[in-house]
Parts: sequence; C-alpha cells; structure tokens
Amino acid sequence: MAFPVVRNRRLRSSAGLRSLVRETRLDATDFIMPIFITEGEGVQEEISSMPGVYHWSLDTMERELAEIAEAGVQSVMVFGVPDHKDALGTSAYDDNGITQRAIRKMKALYPELVVIADNCLCQYTDHGHCGVVHTTECGAEIDNDESLELLARTAVSQARVGADIIAPSNMMDGFVWAIRNALDEAGYKNVPIMSYSVKYSSAYYGPFREAAHSAPQFGDRRTYQMDPANSREALREAQSDVDEGADFLMVKPALAYLDIIRMLRDRYALPIVAYNVSAEYSMVKAAALQGWIDEKAIVLETLTGMKRAGADLIITYHAKDAARWLREE
Repeated sequence: MAFPVVRNRRLRSSAGLRSLVRETRLDATDFIMPIFITEGEGVQEEISSMPGVYHWSLDTMERELAEIAEAGVQSVMVFGVPDHKDALGTSAYDDNGITQRAIRKMKALYPELVVIADNCLCQYTDHGHCGVVHTTECGAEIDNDESLELLARTAVSQARVGADIIAPSNMMDGFVWAIRNALDEAGYKNVPIMSYSVKYSSAYYGPFREAAHSAPQFGDRRTYQMDPANSREALREAQSDVDEGADFLMVKPALAYLDIIRMLRDRYALPIVAYNVSAEYSMVKAAALQGWIDEKAIVLETLTGMKRAGADLIITYHAKDAARWLREE
C-alpha cells in the first residue's frame, strides 16, 4: 500500500495526535544538574564562560539546591573546588574536604536528593592531571596503578559522608574494579558506580576547566582519555567497566557522540548516561544571548536527541531550565 492510501501526515495533524504518538519523552527526572562548590563564605560567582552557572560556597549553595528541587530535578553531581592542591590531590580523599562537606550538607538539607560524587583527582592536584604524575627519562607519565589507590580512597570517603552514587571520571585502566573493591571492603556494597566509561579527549571541555579549576599545567590527557576518532574502542572501554561492576555507563561528551550512545544502548542493558558538557551548553547560551536562536527550542530538541539516541539520563547544565520548560508545556 502506498500514497494516497498511506498518508504519514495524518498522525501529525494536531497537537493532540502528535503527543499521542510521540516516541521519545523528556522528564525532569531524566536530568542530573552539576553543581560547583568552593571554599569561602557568601560566594555566588558566575562562571564567565558558562552564563547562568555559578561557584557556590557551603553557606550559599542552599539557594541553588532549592531551585533545583523546585524545578523537579531529583539528582545533582557534585564538583568540589578546593583551596589546597598538591601533587597527590590529598583534598580529594579528605573526609573534611570541600566535596565531603558539601555532600554532608546536601543530604542533611535534602535527604531524598540523589547526590552523585564526581571521582577524579584533576581539580585537587597542582598539576591538573587525573592521576599521580612521575617524571621519567621520557618525560612526565601518569602512574595508572598508583592513581587507582587514591581514587579508591576518594570513593570510600565520598560514600562515608553520604554520596548516593560514585561517578569516577578519571579513565585509568581498572578504575571501576579498584573502586568497587574498595567500596565493598569498606561496607558500601550498595553504593552504585556511575562510570565515565567512554570519555573522549575533547575540545568540548574548555569551559568546565575554568569552572573546576582543573586545566592540566603541562601536556594533555590524550594518554588516558579516548581519541575522538575511535568508536570500536568505546565498546572495549564499556565492556571493561561492565566486567568490573559498573552500574551505569556514561558517554562524554554527548552531542558529537550520539552514535556512541546508540552503540552502547544497543549492546548493554545497564542505564546509559549522556553528559551534555560545558561547551555544548556555552555555545547555546552564547548564541541565545545574541538573539540568534530560540534557546528553549534548541535545548529541548538537543536533549530529546540525546535521549532518542539511547540515553536514559542526561547530565546537563540546562537541567533547571529544561525542567521548568517541560512543566510549562
């Protein structure tokens, strides 16, 4: 059967019909809102490259948490921005570090909020890399196995103060295995791991590095983050994390890697997370501020595309706005 018997436009002829047959739906509960917590008092400092995103101190972050909750977003990802940095990132696994204090306060204020702790060393090290650096005859190298020990200590510290989920973003080999073992041994068998399974060495991270004060002081991260040209490698990375006990698989960035999200969705039954990263956000905000685009329409279309590609959850700086826009529709 073909035209004129078949008319595909029939199911698009009214808003009600379009809603009835809509295949992909966004909901506020799909979103995870990143939040940057810094030392000091009275801090609410807008990040210059990310309009609408702020550094918060412990005494002001309740304003942001209240807005997140009011919008209907149920999950946050915490990034601590410490005052003290050193070669081993000791602030990362200090039970009284900025991230740990933030998690404690978040859970006290909003017990039902799902608090996800980013697990990495880059914003805590004075060199800005995601692991322990040693200088060799060939130059600086990231010591994979020594880094695992510190990342595992960080995860246990984060769980101890109340983190609901640990989200390791460092891309060391074996990081899920090391963290799972450490959590289990410390009695946190039920704390899940949201692994940054497929994390590319991407130009889309620029604004985040300003936000987290985490730019590497030398070299780059190409020896541990993935080559943007590779897709089959993504399956190897994801399979490693599945074998090591990951509970979620993440693809970062999202917008230029929708094919990778689909590959993981087709292969694995675990929840798939897309990270709608800082430059993806900043490009939209910059164009919207110039009046070149309809921000609401662009954001909702983009987030729908990520979910249609296979993402169950989306980490996005648009979370509050997107949740409000969905409520208005």
